[in-house]
Amino acid sequence: MTTREIAIRGFHDVIDQNDIVFLDFWAAWCGPCRMFAPVFEKAAGQHPDIVFGKVDTEAQHELAAAFHISSIPTLMVFREGVLVFSQPGALGAPQLDRVIAGVRGLDMDAVRAQVAAQKVEREAVR
Repeated sequence: MTTREIAIRGFHDVIDQNDIVFLDFWAAWCGPCRMFAPVFEKAAGQHPDIVFGKVDTEAQHELAAAFHISSIPTLMVFREGVLVFSQPGALGAPQLDRVIAGVRGLDMDAVRAQVAAQKVEREAVR
């Protein structure tokens, strides 16, 4: 499987309808983005059960703004609709493999409990 272009239209469907989604926020003029692209593409071919999407920040300003993207490339990962990883900077293949393994190994019940607890804390502060 190869990477697919992700746009604001249909974004929520991709996140909601797939167990694991890796998103690469990038731009054509970005040197580190061009260095990361083949690593990302290779991982997509090795993990057909994961959606590997690319978000062109030049074409998808609204989507990049919604996620407060200030540095590219930025890798974001969703598992079961929950953002579980976000990091700017190009990763090498070994680092990306570790992220993939880490995301696969997450206890999503524990993650959802932590997200709920954080929400309660935020509400209490307001």
